[in-house]
Amino acid sequence: MKVTFMGTPSFAVPILRAIYESPHEVIGVVTQPERGRGRGRKPGISPVKELAMELCLPILQPETTRDGVFIGEVKRMSPDLVVVAAYGRMLTREILDIPPLGCINVHASLLPLYRGAAPIQWAIVNGDKKTGVTIIKMDEGMDTGDILLTQEVKIRDDDTAQSLHETLCRVGAKLAIEAIDQLEKGTIRPVPQDHNKATYAPPLKKEDGLIDWKHGARDIFNRIRGFNPWPGAFTFLKGGQLKIYHGEIVDEEVREAPGTVIQSGSDGVTVATGSGALRLKEIQLEGRRKMSIREFLIGNEIPPGTHLGERMVKWRHGWTR
Repeated sequence: MKVTFMGTPSFAVPILRAIYESPHEVIGVVTQPERGRGRGRKPGISPVKELAMELCLPILQPETTRDGVFIGEVKRMSPDLVVVAAYGRMLTREILDIPPLGCINVHASLLPLYRGAAPIQWAIVNGDKKTGVTIIKMDEGMDTGDILLTQEVKIRDDDTAQSLHETLCRVGAKLAIEAIDQLEKGTIRPVPQDHNKATYAPPLKKEDGLIDWKHGARDIFNRIRGFNPWPGAFTFLKGGQLKIYHGEIVDEEVREAPGTVIQSGSDGVTVATGSGALRLKEIQLEGRRKMSIREFLIGNEIPPGTHLGERMVKWRHGWTR
């Protein structure tokens, strides 16, 4: 079967590789144009483009999927099927109608749950115990198409967005091949989604990582895991931003105000929350490298009574909280 692949970030890489190594033929790759990244805003090649170049596959990078030249190129490819994985753009009806077998999407959730851009992160932040991968037959909506295949994956307590991402992209690669094989044989049966049960996973913003210590320890623990590595859960220590990469829930009652350091030692810095306490194990102070609490406390102090979450703000005639 001739397949045109559409994807951009690292999630899509194992899926593209699996299709390339299968009996099916990848006849072209569509990925997002280079965008400025980082402080210098230097354009960076997408992970999918890097792999496509390695495999010497034809590459298209349209600014918009409505571009007539791009649509013409896809028509000239004459794919039997289009496979999409985290491409980052909606497809028009004109593109959806090009391949005889349609377009399928590999989505990192158990649809109709977590439609949208960041299903992995929000599943962890919301404390879900399971997620998965769903293959859908695409329509013009956002992740609204009929379900072709699905596979559940447990979310472990030690999972971060990064570790769960790695698990789900492996599952997605296997499931994509199964879907392509079944579509070729005509043995797959689409099942409509229950749109009344749909939930959404909006794109992440940097401010999503801000910790509100009035929330419970479990909620903050999930936020730390769900936003690791990006945007990163953070608070403020003596006015500077403090990112938290790893923490542990402390099962004890606390009387101190949320955000107050209760205990500080080489095994961690324990902070009161709105319900219970959280022990910080790995942190990064603004302008410094990431390090364990043991390393950090060698040259820095976070004594009991310190309050996390207050930021010093420059005002007209001095500094204020």
